[in-house]
Amino acid sequence: MPRGGESLDLTVWDRASGLSRGPRHRNAMAHLDSEVKEECLREDLRFYFMNPCEKYRARHQIPWKLGLQILKIVMVTAQLVRFGLGNQLVVAFKEDNTVAFKHLFLKGYSGIDEDDYSCSVYTQKDAYESIFFVIHQYHRLKNISLATLDYGENEDNIIGLKICKQHYKKGTMPSSNETLNIDSDIETDCTNLDLQTLDKDPQDWMQSPFFSLEFYRLLQVEISFHLKGIDLQTIHSRELPDCYIFRNTITFNNKAHSGKIKIYFDSDADIEECKDLNISGSIQKNPQYVLVFDAFVIVICLASLILCTRSVVLALRLRKRFLNFFLEKHKRRVCEADQWEFISGWYVLVIISDLMTIIGSILKMEIKAKNLTNYDLCSILLGTSTLFVWVGVIRYLGYFQAYNVLILTMQASLPKVLRFCACAGMIYLGYTFCGWIVLGPYHEKFENLNIVAECLFSLVNGDDMFATFAQIQQKSILVWLFSRLYLYSFISLFIYMILSLFIALITDSYDTIKKYQQNGFPETDLQEFLKECSSKEECQKESSAFLSSVCCLRRKGSDDPLILIN
Repeated sequence: MPRGGESLDLTVWDRASGLSRGPRHRNAMAHLDSEVKEECLREDLRFYFMNPCEKYRARHQIPWKLGLQILKIVMVTAQLVRFGLGNQLVVAFKEDNTVAFKHLFLKGYSGIDEDDYSCSVYTQKDAYESIFFVIHQYHRLKNISLATLDYGENEDNIIGLKICKQHYKKGTMPSSNETLNIDSDIETDCTNLDLQTLDKDPQDWMQSPFFSLEFYRLLQVEISFHLKGIDLQTIHSRELPDCYIFRNTITFNNKAHSGKIKIYFDSDADIEECKDLNISGSIQKNPQYVLVFDAFVIVICLASLILCTRSVVLALRLRKRFLNFFLEKHKRRVCEADQWEFISGWYVLVIISDLMTIIGSILKMEIKAKNLTNYDLCSILLGTSTLFVWVGVIRYLGYFQAYNVLILTMQASLPKVLRFCACAGMIYLGYTFCGWIVLGPYHEKFENLNIVAECLFSLVNGDDMFATFAQIQQKSILVWLFSRLYLYSFISLFIYMILSLFIALITDSYDTIKKYQQNGFPETDLQEFLKECSSKEECQKESSAFLSSVCCLRRKGSDDPLILIN
């Protein structure tokens, strides 16, 4: 037992060294362990924020992701170009057939659509002739068409025409006392004209009560039929041809009852596998090399996805280590800007791009195998993924100070620009609604909200100004004066004020970045932590080598894979 006034001096026996260690020695060991832990974290952070070349010089770590991204750019671009060339042939074939169908089945079609419809008729005689013209042309299609076409089955599994008419349930013509009786309930009557019926005397079906139209209560007549076609131009590229099912619909719209029946032609095409196809010659019937190439692209993107996802996970772990250390040492949290430094937007962009490329490549393989026909979705996925891949190249250019100005300026100005656009967007929407409701009846560029928004956006960029002023109809002096006030105020406000302020925000951010590059960027908590030891010569001379060696020994004995971040 210690005597009064004597201090209690406890010792701990170290079995490994055979020496006794007191409290001072234990405190020194704890301090040394804390320094080693801090130095390990600092080295991992420095290595994480290095570019691939610096990582290779520091630890001879091969930049696998960099090489994989370069290879992926080449493969994805080649895949997109090949798919785009094939897609162009498909789109051109569909558009050519649609134009051919309009000339075949629409009486008096001039070759140019009238607004959003194909053509129009103004008399009952023209309406009957246009309807019967469609039926006659369908009947003798094989004798007049230049294309390789055949009849197809409609939804009712019938080879022929399906004709439906919609009309009000009942009504009477306006009488001498100017009254019109109409029941607003709508009835739909349909009939099928198959090839056997069309082979008979035309007077038999033309004089049918179905074709006795009461135009005062007629809403629309719809004629639908299916045709089969084959695209033989793919043979030139040594591929099997595509077979198409064209679902054509011709609509005679009389809903407005304005004395003008608008005729709409709509054609949807589905690609299907050609059956009983016998083509001789040197055509390659199994283009497996294309499927192998697509599979190779999927493997590359999958490897890139795994590596980038792994880097994001390890970066989040490193972020957690730094936050815990900073909170333990300085008793406060790291600022939000430093926390976001660990989340690389480039990795997120690459992950999204890889996912879209993988899904798009699978759809492309299914289209090639004639199991799917959705070219549009595949085009959106492959096109957007290629866009992201090429945008990701900016990351590697950003390692050079001369090319880094664009990235830094965009990062600095983006929050301010978004807030500015949110305010300017409210004014823009106000002008959009006002122009639509006031000028819509008098100006074709203000007929609906979508067209108004596009017109105003064109005016902001200085496009087609005089035509917008000149096309306003002068039927109402009040509306004409309002249109001048409306257009002058919008152009003055957005071009001379809002657009100038928008450019000023970006210019201000650019000037700030240029000054920072000359005088140095303001240091954050993370940057001060990374430079803390490098500014002390004594620390470098005495403890850096020892702590680094201990840090490496500790890392070898642990399972921490953070040093593998590329």
